[in-house]
Amino acid sequence: MTGQLHPADFRPPRGLANRHVQTLLPRLLPRRRLPHRVEILELPDGDFVELAWAHPAPADPAAPVFVLFHGLEGSLHSPYARELLATAAGLGWRAVLMHFRGCGRLPNRLPRAYHSGDTADAYWLIGQLGQRYPRALKVAAGVSLGANMLVKLVAEQGGDGLDLAGAIAISAPLDLAASAETLHRGFARVYERHLLASLKARTAARLDALPLALDRAALAALDSLRDYDDAVTAPLHGFAGAEDYYRRASAGRLIGELELPTLLLHADDDPFMPPGLFARLPSPGDAVRVEVARHGGHVGFMERRGGRLRSWLARRVARQLEDWSRPAGGQAWPDRRRVSRSGS
Repeated sequence: MTGQLHPADFRPPRGLANRHVQTLLPRLLPRRRLPHRVEILELPDGDFVELAWAHPAPADPAAPVFVLFHGLEGSLHSPYARELLATAAGLGWRAVLMHFRGCGRLPNRLPRAYHSGDTADAYWLIGQLGQRYPRALKVAAGVSLGANMLVKLVAEQGGDGLDLAGAIAISAPLDLAASAETLHRGFARVYERHLLASLKARTAARLDALPLALDRAALAALDSLRDYDDAVTAPLHGFAGAEDYYRRASAGRLIGELELPTLLLHADDDPFMPPGLFARLPSPGDAVRVEVARHGGHVGFMERRGGRLRSWLARRVARQLEDWSRPAGGQAWPDRRRVSRSGS
């Protein structure tokens, strides 16, 4: 597998290569301004998700569409979300972020939440966009949890099952059990505690309405993401426990089945995942390109350009969007052939 990895062209600034520095830098810098409008998208089961559309949108209904799925406890306010949406909008794309259930301004209606393998809402959104903009080229991107979800969705639907020209997965925790274990060790526990506090606060606010055998004291006592997934995520969404959830929701086992052109961007020093992540996964299909940087942290990838700290992710995603939107395009990569569902 390692022979099929491509080195990413990301180079950290001198003195800023440390994985924790890279992970935290985007959260310490001023946030990108992003004018937007909010839409409530009703779902087939009676719940809803909130969409954030970059504003103003292109007037042409055939303008390409960029769909973004955020990470665990992320939202439009996440630095990467604003950066990537603004980048796509600046290229003339219609850019939209889907908040997972309960991650927008309003709590969701049903006694459930969201998880790393929950592909139904994203599938519904992409279908709705296909109806609204039938002539528009569409690309989806996911970050962290949203990246794992997107890879799983692409694998489930095959090469022709989604109205997408391509998918981009950034810092995807493709082995959820390994990520949970990694986040419970050393300095990474800082990230785990931050995520866990947000998850527990959101759950506590709705605990009386949730079908959980859990009181507030037991919720507060949960000490790891694995404990939380075992006590909350798994029972809320029909899994037997954390191990069953991790096994069924992890998308890494499916990367050999991807038929849609898919770009995976990863840093080997990502503190949310074990080093050498792709060495433990199946070989990807011909439609997949995996780019691994030596440094970058988790959704960090901050470089110095023009004397300022800037997002390499935004630059790399912009290049990919331009490649896929070329009229003469149609191939996944210069040296790779897109595989059809029939394999021909």
